[in-house]
Amino acid sequence: MQERARRGWVKLYEQTGDAGLTCRRCGISRPTLRKWWRRYQEGGEAGLVSLSFRPHRSPRQKVFAREEALILELRRSRRLGIKRLRSELIREHGLKLALATIHKVLVRHCENRLEKPTFRRKGRKRYSRPVPGDRIQVDVCKIRGGIYQYTAIDDCSRWQVAGIFPRKTAASTVAFLTKVRTAMPFPIQRIQTDRGQEFFAYQVQDQLRDWKIKFRPTRPRSPHLNGKVERVQRTALDEFWAIADLNDPAVADRFADWQRFYNTGRPHSSLGGKTPAERIKQLQHSIPTLEAIHAAYDPKREWDRPHDYQWDPGAPKPR
Repeated sequence: MQERARRGWVKLYEQTGDAGLTCRRCGISRPTLRKWWRRYQEGGEAGLVSLSFRPHRSPRQKVFAREEALILELRRSRRLGIKRLRSELIREHGLKLALATIHKVLVRHCENRLEKPTFRRKGRKRYSRPVPGDRIQVDVCKIRGGIYQYTAIDDCSRWQVAGIFPRKTAASTVAFLTKVRTAMPFPIQRIQTDRGQEFFAYQVQDQLRDWKIKFRPTRPRSPHLNGKVERVQRTALDEFWAIADLNDPAVADRFADWQRFYNTGRPHSSLGGKTPAERIKQLQHSIPTLEAIHAAYDPKREWDRPHDYQWDPGAPKPR
């Protein structure tokens, strides 16, 4: 449409030779007429086509053919969203790109729509404990036979501690909780788990009482109460185990590297773009000391909790 209008401008000016008359009839300015008349003389009707405004050189360009190929390969092979694409590019290739830049690449190649099943929730209400260590969510995920991933995540800072064990037993649970207690950069006040039998062993509960850590299992059929650790296990399955060689003898070391990146290098949208390490540093002044936690610990409220929820003295009674 614009090319047809420009063709009419130059034809009228070519016939009349009067620039003022042409501008009045066509509703354009004299500089506009001079520009398109000059281009018409240089290239004929082909010169009336709009030229690209793209610069000849882009010294600050970040995405070239190699970067585009990496983005598209991750998108097509692992079907990752934009935020996980950004995390994987940082972790695997040391490539830091903005979300808008990644989105432009996907739009350019018509890969911006990722068809995934959508789950409708009754409501979305984010909650977070006020200080790190107030509540640690713990769960176990089976990777395959002989490989179980124990995961603990802080409700406030999202600091993660994970470990790989050959079996899901009380001994493995105690060993993992020992690791959690030493690897968390703050004192722990309470542990929250689901109704897995490995958490209700007397050996596990006695050890928690010795450490003066509260044990708070969730109600049956309530995975949403342990949602943060459930989601981080899903993240591990998508980002690490999807590309890991389970027969590699160094898979545990690689898993530790991924966990370190999760805590110190991976931005979290739930933390406003901060990493868990940055969140802990921000709240360092509000973290209680170990002595204060032990002073507030009431052993009378810590009993051997049964696996059957109905026989738990702390369970709410039906009205």
